[in-house]
Amino acid sequence: MTPLVTAAVLLAAVTHASWNAIAHRITDKLTGFALISGGGMLIGLALLPFTAFPAAGAWPYLLVSAAIHIAYYALLMRSFRLGDFGQAYPIARGSAPLLVTVLAAVFAHEVPDGWATGGILVSCAGLTGVALWGLRGRRPDWAAIGAALATGVTIAAYTVVDGLGVRASGSSLGYIAWLMAVQGTVLPAYFLYRHRAGAWALLRPHASLGLAGAALSVTAYALVLWAQTRAELAPIAALRESSVKWRSYSNAPVNMLKPVRHVAGAPSSR
Repeated sequence: MTPLVTAAVLLAAVTHASWNAIAHRITDKLTGFALISGGGMLIGLALLPFTAFPAAGAWPYLLVSAAIHIAYYALLMRSFRLGDFGQAYPIARGSAPLLVTVLAAVFAHEVPDGWATGGILVSCAGLTGVALWGLRGRRPDWAAIGAALATGVTIAAYTVVDGLGVRASGSSLGYIAWLMAVQGTVLPAYFLYRHRAGAWALLRPHASLGLAGAALSVTAYALVLWAQTRAELAPIAALRESSVKWRSYSNAPVNMLKPVRHVAGAPSSR
C-alpha cells in the first residue's frame, strides 16, 4: 500500500468516525439514518452529471451492494436497540476485517503476506479489546452480540462486493455516485411510510446535522472505494477500522461504562 493510499484510508477513517459521532447524537436512530442515507442520495444525484457512467460489469456488484447496505443499516439499528453502543459497534466493525480477508482470498484471489496478516490481526484484536472493556463486570448480552456479528458480516460483504465492483466500473467517483443514488432511496422511503404526516416534524430539528453526516459518510466511502482500486481489500478494511478505536475510546465515559437500555424511535423487532 503506497503512502498516498494509506493517507486516503486514514482520512476516510477520520471522516467515518465523524459521521458516526453525528449519527450517535441523533437519539431516534431511524431519523438519523434516514437523514444520512437521504442526504447521501442527494449528493449522489448531484454528482451524476459530472461523473462517468459505471461500466456494465460493475452494475451487478453495485445493485447487490445497495441491498447489503440496507441490511447493514437495519442490523446496525437493531444492534443499537439491543445493546450498548460501546459493545455492539466495535464487535461489528472488528469482525469485518477478518471476514474481508477470507472473502477477498476466495473472490478476489488476494492473500495478504505475513506483515499484512499481522496488521489485520492486531487491528481486530484491538477492536475486540474495546468491546471486552465495555463488558467488564456485566453479563454479556448475547442477542446484542449476535446482531453485532451479523452487522459485521454485512460490512465484510459490501466491502468485498464494492471492491470488485469499483474495479470493474472504470470510475470510482461514478460508482459511489450511483451507489448513493440507488441505496439512498430505501431508508427515507421507509421513514416517510412509517411517520407519514409527522415526518417533517421529526426530521427538521436534525436536518443540518444529518446532512453534514451524509457529506462525511459519502466522502469517507468515496476515499475507501478509490483506495480499493489501488491496493488489496483486506489491509484497507483493517486500516479503515482504526476509526472505531478513536470513536470508542473518545466516548468511553458515556457509551462503554453505562449500558443503554433503550433507544427511542428505533424500529421494533417485530
